[in-house]
Amino acid sequence: MMIQPFLISLAARLGRIGAFLWSGWAGLAALALLFAAWQAGHEAYGPFILSAPLDTMSTVGALAVDPAAWEIAALTLQRALSGFFLVAAAGTALGVAAGFFPAILRLVTPLVTVLLGVPPIAWIVLAMIWFGGSDATVRTVILISALPVVFMGAARGITTRDRRLDRLAEAFGAGPLRRFLTMGLRQTTTTLFPALALALGTAFKVAVMAELLANAGGIGGALADARINLDIELALAWVLIAVALLIAVEYTLVQPVKAEIDRWRHAARPWGVKR
Repeated sequence: MMIQPFLISLAARLGRIGAFLWSGWAGLAALALLFAAWQAGHEAYGPFILSAPLDTMSTVGALAVDPAAWEIAALTLQRALSGFFLVAAAGTALGVAAGFFPAILRLVTPLVTVLLGVPPIAWIVLAMIWFGGSDATVRTVILISALPVVFMGAARGITTRDRRLDRLAEAFGAGPLRRFLTMGLRQTTTTLFPALALALGTAFKVAVMAELLANAGGIGGALADARINLDIELALAWVLIAVALLIAVEYTLVQPVKAEIDRWRHAARPWGVKR
């Protein structure tokens, strides 16, 4: 008897995975358009300004079989992910707490605006003075740059939640913690996960930028070397690798978690209804 609910749950999860993979065709179409525009730019301006997509992909293939390139990419990936996880944990916790206390949210909102108004390059300069060309510089800049976005995403998710569901769960005897985990926290995904996706992109951008300016190795350091040698093909190859790492992390980490947590939204939709 216990096998049947497990099989139903497994079939539902496989169905969500299949739908998620099938939706990737739209992304592939967008990438095809991007490469077409890239090829047109190459033909218009020449290889010194913009190398051909196929030539750049050949360089990416050459880097893919180079162990040193894997170490460079892994260093940037480690820095970006560690900074992102720090932002996700701190921003979500602080944002949820502020969402339950509107007075704190009103007090902190101007500070968030100030932090968002300071460009990341300014924080990179300050972090270089404080920590030098170390991992702490990259993580600090990621934290300061992306924390306000996740904080506001979590806070707005809590403040805009449907409180009637919370009262309904309380009427059925659910305690505060259970109501928060099953009702309040799940409703934050509408604003929280877009903020997390934006924070992930910011983490990779800031990591590469900080590495380049601080001469801290990683993909940013490799881009600095390509700039010195005026090697546009190598520079674009490293940019593609950074973007590929970002896409891989988002669609193997952020989006599957969102789909798992948001399954109650799909269950609430009538069959055949698309929104």
